[in-house]
Amino acid sequence: MQGPLRWVLWDVKDTLLKVRRSVGEQYCHEAKRAGLSLDSVEVETAFRRAYRQFSRIHPNYGTSQGLNGKTWWCGVVRDTFLQCRVQDPALLDKLADNLYHNFSNSDNWEVFPDSKRALESCSSLGLKLGVVSNFDSRLEGILQACGLLSHFSFLVTSEEARVAKPNPAIFYLALKKCGVPAAQVAHIGDHYAYDYIASRSLGIHGYLLDRDKKHCHLDVPQQHLISSLEELSIRLQTNMG
Repeated sequence: MQGPLRWVLWDVKDTLLKVRRSVGEQYCHEAKRAGLSLDSVEVETAFRRAYRQFSRIHPNYGTSQGLNGKTWWCGVVRDTFLQCRVQDPALLDKLADNLYHNFSNSDNWEVFPDSKRALESCSSLGLKLGVVSNFDSRLEGILQACGLLSHFSFLVTSEEARVAKPNPAIFYLALKKCGVPAAQVAHIGDHYAYDYIASRSLGIHGYLLDRDKKHCHLDVPQQHLISSLEELSIRLQTNMG
């Protein structure tokens, strides 16, 4: 790899921020506002089943099938509650619409304690920052509400790109926005295949974030593995030339 590092690309969910409470808890909270009493464990199980099914039948928010992020997510919510014996169509639509908007702001998202410091550290090194995320069109508003948006020069979401990680096309779109070769770009994310392997396969300096030591068994060189974003700037400096 040649040339000093110029850019850092970031994954978002479970890298910079996470859902504040379990999906089951948050769905039940919304259901309670509508007068329903549901079990959060049952709702969580139903959500995971609905999410897997929609992801299989309509991958990447169904963008290649005429759907969009809102339609896709509302379908997941309706299917989740249908599994929990909520059958009133108007109520299902209300729950789906409310939850879609609830997840559009900072109330249901929590920024990791090391995120802002890591972004500031990268910027202080003279590096420019961008986002490559399997996320829908709400991402810009969420990052704005969470106080992170100003750190980034651009965002590439899978809904916008109509292609999702680990497909190389979404990384090529980001590299085009960077305007430099892959060797001058780093990427940080928490998913072994979608973030680490996908970026490394293109010549990007990929780093795998492993907060919970769940990837320690994988064949990832120690210098590519970090347990906290506070370690990132030190790793990046070795590639800055």
